[in-house]
Amino acid sequence: MPDPSSPTRIRPAGPDDLDGLVRLCAAHAAYERARYNPEDKRARLGHLLFGPSPRLFGLVAEQGDVLVGYATWSEEVSTWDAQLYAHMDCLYLDADARGSGIGRRLVSQVARDALGRGCRLVQWQTPTFNTRALPFYDRLGATRLEKVRFYLDESAMKRLAG
Repeated sequence: MPDPSSPTRIRPAGPDDLDGLVRLCAAHAAYERARYNPEDKRARLGHLLFGPSPRLFGLVAEQGDVLVGYATWSEEVSTWDAQLYAHMDCLYLDADARGSGIGRRLVSQVARDALGRGCRLVQWQTPTFNTRALPFYDRLGATRLEKVRFYLDESAMKRLAG
């Protein structure tokens, strides 16, 4: 249980945070009404975040010694803009940590880190039913884009590729 009287520290995720990240990912998926299978996630996240060629950047919000939130992002390329951009894949805070400024601090750090790597844009998405997040993102000064998100799961990919 985090100590809310303890100051919140925003820092890069480290290998010792993997169990906490898996817990936060599971809570995030539940919040977004999505399925989540934690099997092998610790090892796979470890490889993506800390392997020889990291593909994912992670930040954690910590109160005392408990993780209360996280943000992850990756560098992507925009063909239209012909430049790098940051895709913030996840931003999540435990319920008790919301509304305290931690989310803003996480997004601010993502922006600083992305600018430092040459990205000129940060993009992300959230479900339309996440009515608490929408005004938060508006207050950050974010621009809304109306799109429908699609994905092919592995079985659909194999069917299409075959």
